[in-house]
Amino acid sequence: MKLGLNLGYQTAWTSPGDHLLLAQEADRLGYSVVWAAEAYGSDSPSILAWIAGQTSRIDVGSAVMQIPARTPAATAMTAATIDACSGGRFRLGLGVSGPQVSEGWHGVRFAKPLARTREFVEIVKLAIGRQTVEFHGEHYELPLPGGPGKALRLSFHPPREHIPIYLAAVGPKNLELAGEIADGWLAIFYSPEYASESLATIAKGRGKAGLTLDGFDVVPSVPVVIGDDVEMCAELVRHYAALYIGGMGSREKNFYNELAVRMGYGEAAAKIQELYLAKRREEAAAAVPMDFIDQTSLLGPKERVAARLRDFASAGVTTLCVSLFAPDPESGAQTLRDVADALTLSGVGDLGE
Repeated sequence: MKLGLNLGYQTAWTSPGDHLLLAQEADRLGYSVVWAAEAYGSDSPSILAWIAGQTSRIDVGSAVMQIPARTPAATAMTAATIDACSGGRFRLGLGVSGPQVSEGWHGVRFAKPLARTREFVEIVKLAIGRQTVEFHGEHYELPLPGGPGKALRLSFHPPREHIPIYLAAVGPKNLELAGEIADGWLAIFYSPEYASESLATIAKGRGKAGLTLDGFDVVPSVPVVIGDDVEMCAELVRHYAALYIGGMGSREKNFYNELAVRMGYGEAAAKIQELYLAKRREEAAAAVPMDFIDQTSLLGPKERVAARLRDFASAGVTTLCVSLFAPDPESGAQTLRDVADALTLSGVGDLGE
Protein backbone atom coordinates (compact mmCIF):
# COMPACT_ATOMS: atom_id res chain seq x y z
CA MET A 1 0.00 0.00 0.00
CA LYS A 2 1.29 3.46 -0.94
CA LEU A 3 0.60 6.80 0.72
CA GLY A 4 -0.83 9.96 -0.78
CA LEU A 5 -1.79 13.42 0.44
CA ASN A 6 -5.15 15.08 -0.17
CA LEU A 7 -4.85 18.84 0.20
CA GLY A 8 -8.52 19.58 -0.43
CA TYR A 9 -9.18 23.08 -1.73
CA GLN A 10 -8.23 26.54 -0.57
CA THR A 11 -10.15 27.83 2.44
CA ALA A 12 -10.13 30.93 4.61
CA TRP A 13 -7.48 29.32 6.81
CA THR A 14 -5.14 27.89 4.13
CA SER A 15 -2.96 29.33 1.40
CA PRO A 16 -1.28 27.99 -1.74
CA GLY A 17 2.03 28.42 0.06
CA ASP A 18 0.86 26.21 2.91
CA HIS A 19 -0.22 23.52 0.49
CA LEU A 20 3.05 23.72 -1.42
CA LEU A 21 5.07 23.14 1.77
CA LEU A 22 2.99 20.06 2.57
CA ALA A 23 3.31 18.73 -0.98
CA GLN A 24 7.08 19.22 -0.90
CA GLU A 25 7.34 17.37 2.41
CA ALA A 26 5.25 14.52 1.01
CA ASP A 27 7.52 14.48 -2.04
CA ARG A 28 10.61 14.28 0.17
CA LEU A 29 9.13 11.44 2.23
CA GLY A 30 8.26 9.32 -0.80
CA TYR A 31 4.48 9.73 -0.87
CA SER A 32 3.20 8.63 -4.26
CA VAL A 33 0.67 11.36 -5.09
CA VAL A 34 -0.72 14.69 -3.93
CA TRP A 35 -4.33 15.57 -4.80
CA ALA A 36 -6.08 18.94 -4.96
CA ALA A 37 -9.83 19.53 -4.99
CA GLU A 38 -12.29 22.09 -6.28
CA ALA A 39 -15.87 23.02 -5.43
CA TYR A 40 -16.84 26.63 -6.12
CA GLY A 41 -13.66 28.38 -5.05
CA SER A 42 -10.09 27.50 -5.97
CA ASP A 43 -9.70 25.22 -8.97
CA SER A 44 -7.60 22.06 -8.87
CA PRO A 45 -5.50 22.24 -12.08
CA SER A 46 -3.99 25.65 -11.27
CA ILE A 47 -2.79 24.45 -7.87
CA LEU A 48 -1.52 21.16 -9.31
CA ALA A 49 0.46 22.82 -12.11
CA TRP A 50 2.09 25.11 -9.56
CA ILE A 51 2.97 22.19 -7.26
CA ALA A 52 4.21 20.07 -10.16
CA GLY A 53 6.75 22.75 -11.06
CA GLN A 54 8.18 22.75 -7.53
CA THR A 55 8.33 19.01 -6.79
CA SER A 56 10.35 16.25 -8.40
CA ARG A 57 8.92 12.76 -7.81
CA ILE A 58 5.41 12.92 -6.49
CA ASP A 59 2.44 12.55 -8.84
CA VAL A 60 -0.15 15.33 -8.90
CA GLY A 61 -3.83 14.46 -9.16
CA SER A 62 -7.18 16.23 -9.40
CA ALA A 63 -9.63 15.07 -6.78
CA VAL A 64 -11.51 16.23 -8.63
CA MET A 65 -11.87 18.23 -11.82
CA GLN A 66 -15.62 18.76 -12.02
CA ILE A 67 -17.31 17.34 -15.09
CA PRO A 68 -19.93 20.13 -15.34
CA ALA A 69 -17.21 22.79 -15.15
CA ARG A 70 -15.45 21.99 -18.43
CA THR A 71 -16.02 20.41 -21.80
CA PRO A 72 -14.37 17.01 -22.27
CA ALA A 73 -11.95 18.55 -24.77
CA ALA A 74 -10.90 21.31 -22.37
CA THR A 75 -10.39 18.70 -19.66
CA ALA A 76 -8.21 16.63 -21.98
CA MET A 77 -6.16 19.71 -22.95
CA THR A 78 -5.58 20.60 -19.29
CA ALA A 79 -4.69 17.02 -18.32
CA ALA A 80 -2.28 16.62 -21.23
CA THR A 81 -0.65 19.99 -20.51
CA ILE A 82 -0.08 19.30 -16.81
CA ASP A 83 1.21 15.84 -17.72
CA ALA A 84 3.70 17.46 -20.08
CA CYS A 85 4.74 20.12 -17.55
CA SER A 86 5.24 17.50 -14.82
CA GLY A 87 7.07 14.94 -16.94
CA GLY A 88 4.23 12.41 -16.90
CA ARG A 89 3.15 12.79 -13.25
CA PHE A 90 -0.51 13.77 -13.66
CA ARG A 91 -3.57 11.73 -12.61
CA LEU A 92 -7.00 12.86 -13.76
CA GLY A 93 -9.69 12.50 -11.10
CA LEU A 94 -13.20 13.35 -12.27
CA GLY A 95 -16.55 13.81 -10.56
CA VAL A 96 -19.99 15.13 -11.39
CA SER A 97 -20.17 17.25 -8.20
CA GLY A 98 -23.75 17.55 -6.88
CA PRO A 99 -26.99 19.12 -8.06
CA GLN A 100 -26.53 22.36 -6.11
CA VAL A 101 -23.06 23.12 -7.50
CA SER A 102 -23.67 21.71 -10.98
CA GLU A 103 -26.87 23.67 -11.55
CA GLY A 104 -26.27 26.64 -9.25
CA TRP A 105 -22.63 27.40 -10.04
CA HIS A 106 -22.00 25.91 -13.49
CA GLY A 107 -25.50 26.12 -14.95
CA VAL A 108 -25.42 22.49 -16.04
CA ARG A 109 -28.39 20.21 -15.41
CA PHE A 110 -27.54 17.33 -13.10
CA ALA A 111 -29.79 14.85 -14.91
CA LYS A 112 -28.34 11.47 -15.97
CA PRO A 113 -24.93 11.91 -14.30
CA LEU A 114 -23.79 8.34 -15.04
CA ALA A 115 -24.49 8.57 -18.77
CA ARG A 116 -22.80 11.97 -18.94
CA THR A 117 -19.76 10.64 -17.10
CA ARG A 118 -19.43 7.67 -19.45
CA GLU A 119 -19.53 9.89 -22.55
CA PHE A 120 -17.23 12.50 -20.97
CA VAL A 121 -14.56 9.91 -20.13
CA GLU A 122 -14.75 8.36 -23.59
CA ILE A 123 -14.13 11.73 -25.25
CA VAL A 124 -11.28 12.57 -22.86
CA LYS A 125 -9.59 9.25 -23.68
CA LEU A 126 -9.96 9.89 -27.42
CA ALA A 127 -8.44 13.35 -27.12
CA ILE A 128 -5.52 12.42 -24.86
CA GLY A 129 -4.78 9.46 -27.13
CA ARG A 130 -4.48 11.94 -30.03
CA GLN A 131 -7.28 10.34 -31.97
CA THR A 132 -9.55 12.46 -34.12
CA VAL A 133 -12.42 13.42 -31.84
CA GLU A 134 -15.70 12.58 -33.44
CA PHE A 135 -18.46 11.59 -31.05
CA HIS A 136 -22.19 11.17 -31.34
CA GLY A 137 -23.82 10.64 -27.97
CA GLU A 138 -26.88 11.61 -26.00
CA HIS A 139 -25.06 14.39 -24.14
CA TYR A 140 -22.12 15.31 -26.38
CA GLU A 141 -22.07 15.78 -30.15
CA LEU A 142 -18.71 16.52 -31.77
CA PRO A 143 -18.49 18.24 -34.12
CA LEU A 144 -21.83 19.98 -33.95
CA PRO A 145 -23.97 19.09 -36.96
CA GLY A 146 -24.96 21.57 -39.64
CA GLY A 147 -22.16 24.04 -39.03
CA PRO A 148 -18.51 24.75 -39.75
CA GLY A 149 -17.19 22.52 -36.97
CA LYS A 150 -14.42 20.08 -37.83
CA ALA A 151 -13.36 16.87 -36.09
CA LEU A 152 -9.96 17.68 -34.58
CA ARG A 153 -7.22 15.95 -32.66
CA LEU A 154 -4.86 17.20 -29.94
CA SER A 155 -2.23 19.31 -31.66
CA PHE A 156 0.77 18.45 -29.48
CA HIS A 157 2.31 15.22 -28.24
CA PRO A 158 1.99 14.79 -24.44
CA PRO A 159 4.36 12.37 -22.68
CA ARG A 160 1.72 9.63 -22.52
CA GLU A 161 -1.17 8.54 -24.68
CA HIS A 162 -3.02 7.36 -21.57
CA ILE A 163 -3.29 9.39 -18.39
CA PRO A 164 -4.73 7.45 -15.42
CA ILE A 165 -8.38 8.36 -14.88
CA TYR A 166 -10.06 8.13 -11.49
CA LEU A 167 -13.72 8.57 -10.64
CA ALA A 168 -14.99 10.01 -7.37
CA ALA A 169 -17.82 7.57 -6.70
CA VAL A 170 -20.15 7.05 -3.75
CA GLY A 171 -23.31 5.29 -4.92
CA PRO A 172 -23.39 1.68 -6.16
CA LYS A 173 -24.09 2.51 -9.82
CA ASN A 174 -21.25 5.03 -9.92
CA LEU A 175 -18.92 2.51 -8.26
CA GLU A 176 -19.74 -0.02 -10.95
CA LEU A 177 -19.09 2.60 -13.64
CA ALA A 178 -15.72 3.45 -12.05
CA GLY A 179 -14.73 -0.19 -12.25
CA GLU A 180 -15.76 -0.39 -15.87
CA ILE A 181 -14.24 2.78 -17.38
CA ALA A 182 -11.61 4.12 -14.95
CA ASP A 183 -8.19 3.19 -13.60
CA GLY A 184 -8.99 3.99 -10.00
CA TRP A 185 -11.57 5.04 -7.44
CA LEU A 186 -11.44 8.16 -5.26
CA ALA A 187 -13.28 7.16 -2.10
CA ILE A 188 -14.58 9.04 0.92
CA PHE A 189 -15.61 7.62 4.31
CA TYR A 190 -13.89 4.34 3.42
CA SER A 191 -14.36 1.80 6.18
CA PRO A 192 -12.40 -1.47 6.14
CA GLU A 193 -15.39 -3.03 7.88
CA TYR A 194 -17.69 -2.10 5.00
CA ALA A 195 -15.26 -2.18 2.06
CA SER A 196 -16.10 -5.63 0.72
CA GLU A 197 -19.51 -4.45 -0.53
CA SER A 198 -18.05 -1.48 -2.39
CA LEU A 199 -15.22 -3.52 -3.90
CA ALA A 200 -17.63 -6.21 -5.06
CA THR A 201 -19.57 -3.53 -6.93
CA ILE A 202 -16.39 -2.21 -8.53
CA ALA A 203 -15.37 -5.76 -9.45
CA LYS A 204 -18.72 -6.15 -11.21
CA GLY A 205 -17.86 -3.15 -13.37
CA ARG A 206 -14.37 -4.47 -14.03
CA GLY A 207 -15.92 -7.73 -15.17
CA LYS A 208 -18.04 -5.88 -17.72
CA ALA A 209 -14.81 -4.59 -19.26
CA GLY A 210 -13.17 -8.02 -19.13
CA LEU A 211 -10.88 -6.95 -16.30
CA THR A 212 -10.16 -7.86 -12.69
CA LEU A 213 -9.28 -5.66 -9.71
CA ASP A 214 -5.57 -6.24 -10.45
CA GLY A 215 -4.01 -2.87 -11.19
CA PHE A 216 -7.09 -0.91 -10.16
CA ASP A 217 -6.13 1.84 -7.70
CA VAL A 218 -8.38 2.11 -4.62
CA VAL A 219 -7.71 5.57 -3.18
CA PRO A 220 -9.63 6.69 -0.09
CA SER A 221 -8.99 10.05 1.54
CA VAL A 222 -8.72 9.31 5.24
CA PRO A 223 -8.72 11.90 8.05
CA VAL A 224 -5.64 11.53 10.25
CA VAL A 225 -5.10 12.90 13.75
CA ILE A 226 -2.09 11.68 15.73
CA GLY A 227 -2.26 11.84 19.52
CA ASP A 228 -2.47 9.82 22.70
CA ASP A 229 -6.20 10.31 23.34
CA VAL A 230 -8.27 8.66 20.61
CA GLU A 231 -11.49 10.37 21.68
CA MET A 232 -9.85 13.79 21.57
CA CYS A 233 -8.40 13.02 18.13
CA ALA A 234 -11.88 12.13 16.92
CA GLU A 235 -13.24 15.49 18.08
CA LEU A 236 -11.25 17.22 15.33
CA VAL A 237 -12.99 15.12 12.68
CA ARG A 238 -16.56 15.48 13.95
CA HIS A 239 -17.44 18.72 12.18
CA TYR A 240 -16.06 17.43 8.87
CA ALA A 241 -18.19 14.28 9.10
CA ALA A 242 -21.26 16.29 10.11
CA LEU A 243 -20.82 18.69 7.17
CA TYR A 244 -20.84 15.87 4.63
CA ILE A 245 -23.49 13.66 6.21
CA GLY A 246 -25.72 16.54 7.23
CA GLY A 247 -25.12 19.46 4.93
CA MET A 248 -23.45 18.42 1.68
CA GLY A 249 -26.36 18.55 -0.74
CA SER A 250 -30.03 18.87 0.05
CA ARG A 251 -32.45 16.97 2.24
CA GLU A 252 -33.66 15.14 -0.86
CA LYS A 253 -30.21 14.31 -2.34
CA ASN A 254 -27.14 13.86 -0.17
CA PHE A 255 -24.84 11.10 -1.45
CA TYR A 256 -22.82 11.00 1.77
CA ASN A 257 -25.88 10.68 3.95
CA GLU A 258 -27.02 7.79 1.76
CA LEU A 259 -23.59 6.18 2.14
CA ALA A 260 -23.80 6.41 5.95
CA VAL A 261 -27.21 4.74 5.77
CA ARG A 262 -25.80 1.89 3.65
CA MET A 263 -23.00 1.50 6.19
CA GLY A 264 -25.57 0.86 8.92
CA TYR A 265 -25.81 4.34 10.45
CA GLY A 266 -29.29 5.21 9.22
CA GLU A 267 -30.70 6.55 12.48
CA ALA A 268 -27.63 8.64 13.20
CA ALA A 269 -27.50 9.94 9.60
CA ALA A 270 -31.10 11.16 9.80
CA LYS A 271 -30.44 12.92 13.11
CA ILE A 272 -27.22 14.55 11.87
CA GLN A 273 -28.96 15.87 8.77
CA GLU A 274 -31.93 17.19 10.70
CA LEU A 275 -29.70 19.07 13.14
CA TYR A 276 -27.33 20.36 10.48
CA LEU A 277 -30.04 21.71 8.21
CA ALA A 278 -31.61 23.39 11.26
CA LYS A 279 -28.23 25.16 11.70
CA ARG A 280 -27.62 23.35 15.00
CA ARG A 281 -24.17 22.37 13.81
CA GLU A 282 -22.51 21.73 17.17
CA GLU A 283 -25.27 19.28 17.99
CA ALA A 284 -24.96 17.70 14.54
CA ALA A 285 -21.25 17.14 15.11
CA ALA A 286 -21.91 15.65 18.54
CA ALA A 287 -24.39 13.24 16.95
CA VAL A 288 -21.78 11.63 14.68
CA PRO A 289 -21.12 8.19 16.21
CA MET A 290 -17.60 7.65 17.51
CA ASP A 291 -17.59 4.27 15.80
CA PHE A 292 -18.24 5.88 12.40
CA ILE A 293 -15.37 8.33 12.88
CA ASP A 294 -13.00 5.61 14.06
CA GLN A 295 -13.88 3.28 11.18
CA THR A 296 -13.22 5.93 8.55
CA SER A 297 -10.22 7.73 10.07
CA LEU A 298 -6.72 7.12 11.45
CA LEU A 299 -6.73 8.21 15.09
CA GLY A 300 -4.41 7.90 18.06
CA PRO A 301 -0.72 7.13 18.61
CA LYS A 302 1.48 5.84 15.80
CA GLU A 303 1.22 2.23 16.92
CA ARG A 304 -2.57 2.32 16.72
CA VAL A 305 -2.42 4.04 13.34
CA ALA A 306 -0.01 1.33 12.13
CA ALA A 307 -2.46 -1.39 13.14
CA ARG A 308 -5.26 0.45 11.38
CA LEU A 309 -3.13 0.83 8.24
CA ARG A 310 -2.92 -2.95 8.14
CA ASP A 311 -6.74 -3.06 8.25
CA PHE A 312 -7.01 -0.66 5.31
CA ALA A 313 -4.46 -2.61 3.28
CA SER A 314 -6.27 -5.88 4.00
CA ALA A 315 -9.52 -4.21 2.90
CA GLY A 316 -8.24 -3.52 -0.60
CA VAL A 317 -6.72 -0.03 -0.33
CA THR A 318 -3.78 0.43 -2.69
CA THR A 319 -3.10 4.15 -2.09
CA LEU A 320 -4.19 5.63 1.23
CA CYS A 321 -4.44 9.42 1.06
CA VAL A 322 -3.94 11.41 4.21
CA SER A 323 -6.37 14.26 4.94
CA LEU A 324 -4.70 16.49 7.50
CA PHE A 325 -6.53 17.97 10.48
CA ALA A 326 -3.62 20.12 11.63
CA PRO A 327 -3.61 23.81 12.65
CA ASP A 328 -0.57 24.86 10.57
CA PRO A 329 1.81 23.53 7.89
CA GLU A 330 4.46 22.56 10.42
CA SER A 331 2.01 20.37 12.34
CA GLY A 332 0.74 18.96 9.07
CA ALA A 333 4.27 18.09 7.96
CA GLN A 334 4.85 16.32 11.28
CA THR A 335 1.67 14.31 10.73
CA LEU A 336 2.97 13.28 7.30
CA ARG A 337 6.19 12.07 8.94
CA ASP A 338 4.25 10.24 11.66
CA VAL A 339 2.08 8.43 9.10
CA ALA A 340 5.18 7.48 7.12
CA ASP A 341 6.65 6.01 10.32
CA ALA A 342 3.39 4.20 11.01
CA LEU A 343 3.42 2.72 7.52
CA THR A 344 6.92 1.36 8.15
CA LEU A 345 5.72 -0.10 11.47
CA SER A 346 2.73 -1.69 9.76
CA GLY A 347 4.82 -3.70 7.33
CA VAL A 348 2.28 -3.23 4.51
CA GLY A 349 3.61 -0.09 2.85
CA ASP A 350 5.90 1.23 0.18
CA LEU A 351 7.16 4.79 0.39
CA GLY A 352 8.61 4.63 -3.09
CA GLU A 353 12.22 5.02 -2.04
